Amino acid sequence: MKTRNRNRRPSAAPAVVTNLPFPQTTTTAKEWIRAHGVNVAELARHHDIDRLVFADLLRGRLHGYRGKAHKASIILGLKADPATEDVGVTA
Repeated sequence: MKTRNRNRRPSAAPAVVTNLPFPQTTTTAKEWIRAHGVNVAELARHHDIDRLVFADLLRGRLHGYRGKAHKASIILGLKADPATEDVGVTA
């Protein structure tokens, strides 16, 4: 016979963060994720990228040079978003 936990409330899903603030290192990205209670798997699902890509970037196994690893490194704040950079502007 199954028992129900009647006192249990459905947990509210935390808001998914679109991008972490740039610039980040792998260590500061991990700390930011923990401090803000962001679930890496949920972040990966939200952006339709394999969670292992995020995990490998945070471990330093991937560098994010191209493809989904590049997109994930921008989301984690490890790289600047080329779409928002000032192109052709010299100081």
